[in-house]
Amino acid sequence: MTALTATPIRIDAPARSRHLVSVPTGDAVVAHPLARTRLTRRGRLAITTSVVAAASIAGATFAFGGTAVSPQEVTVQSGQTLTSIAANELPGVPTQEAITAIQLENGLSTTHVHAGQTLTIPAP
Repeated sequence: MTALTATPIRIDAPARSRHLVSVPTGDAVVAHPLARTRLTRRGRLAITTSVVAAASIAGATFAFGGTAVSPQEVTVQSGQTLTSIAANELPGVPTQEAITAIQLENGLSTTHVHAGQTLTIPAP
C-alpha cells in the first residue's frame, strides 16, 4: 500500500536567501562597542599546539642542555683497592654497583688494580 502526501505551496511568501548579506562599506562602517574577536576551534588548537611545543622545547633544553661534567680521574695509590676507590669516589652508590661502573668505564676485566694506574670515575 502506498500513501501520497500533498504539501501546499505558498506563493505569497517571500523567497529567503541566507547566502547573501548586505554589509556596509567605507564610511558607513561603524565599529560596534560590544564587538570583539572570537576565538575559533582552529585558533584554540593553534594556541594549544604552540604552548605545548614551547613547553617541550623548554623541558628538553632544561633536561639535556646542562653543563657537561668532565670525567674525574684518580691515580691508584699504594695499598688502595678498587673497592676502597669506589667507596670513596662514589659514596651515594652501593659499593658493588660503583665497582661495576668503574670497571665498565675503564674496560677492566677484573677488580685488580696496581699503584700508579689512572682510573676514570663515571658520574653517579
